Amino acid sequence: MANKLSKVVASVGKLPKSWQTTALSLVMGKVIRFAGTAGTRVEKLTPNECIIVLRNKKKVQNHIGSVHAAAMGLLAESATGFMTGMTVPDDRIVVIRSMKLEYLKRASGDMKAVASFSDEQVQYIKDTPKGDIEVPVVITDANGTETVKATMIWAWTPKKK
Repeated sequence: MANKLSKVVASVGKLPKSWQTTALSLVMGKVIRFAGTAGTRVEKLTPNECIIVLRNKKKVQNHIGSVHAAAMGLLAESATGFMTGMTVPDDRIVVIRSMKLEYLKRASGDMKAVASFSDEQVQYIKDTPKGDIEVPVVITDANGTETVKATMIWAWTPKKK
């Protein structure tokens, strides 16, 4: 049971390997404009895993030259939301219910977010007409240090007819 987003991602997967990351990032940046404006780069997107990178550029920096806390929130929301969006059937609306971010250390360089679902979590989302799910995401900096511990709660409900 594929939804519209998973079909778009599958079509990007048919492109030459060297174009896929750029094409996927452009597509997702059009769907979620703020992610596109910030310059998020979608390196992997499946129902079970999403990896997104945000380069430490001037437009996303704070006053001390590292990636702004709000940009890290965008990174966490995007990684978990894109993955959840691939899983929720088209007859439902998906929204974020809660964001919890704990900033552990000052970040250095580019940031990477990795979110993942087990096969059981994917099946739960597909089988549950109205519900929510807690999605942890690991955010690391260029040194591989976990700088932010984040958990998002995504909810979905049937679309009104």
